[in-house]
Amino acid sequence: MTSIRELISEHRPLFESVLEANLSLPKLGLVLWTWGNVSAVDRDADLMLIKPSGVPYDELKLEDLVALQLSTGEQLAGDLRPSSDTATHLALYRAFESIGGICHTHSFEATARAQSRRPLIAYGTTHADYFYHDVPVTRPLTGEEMA
Repeated sequence: MTSIRELISEHRPLFESVLEANLSLPKLGLVLWTWGNVSAVDRDADLMLIKPSGVPYDELKLEDLVALQLSTGEQLAGDLRPSSDTATHLALYRAFESIGGICHTHSFEATARAQSRRPLIAYGTTHADYFYHDVPVTRPLTGEEMA
């Protein structure tokens, strides 16, 4: 396994942007406790960075980020366990080559809306400029899908 310090040295801008994005989540009220995360990729380097699982945001530093090989999901560096959402991030990056970063949040408002199973209604033109109808809420997953 490569050392995390070597990877930081080679990919400092990516590390800094992932750290900064993760640190902004609690400041913006988008996460509770340690839930949620930001990841980003460097496709040319076959590299994905993601927040580690369970690390409080106020303690998170560059060396804590987990580096994975985008093509295989193999952990390249980092002593901590990657987010439990890592497989989802990898699947999205592989399916949509235009994605450069993913932000997974647990804001109070979004969580309450999703658990009420009610779509997010388009109330204004700014929303409608980008998305032409209500934002749907997914149906509940079956036990088999969650497993």
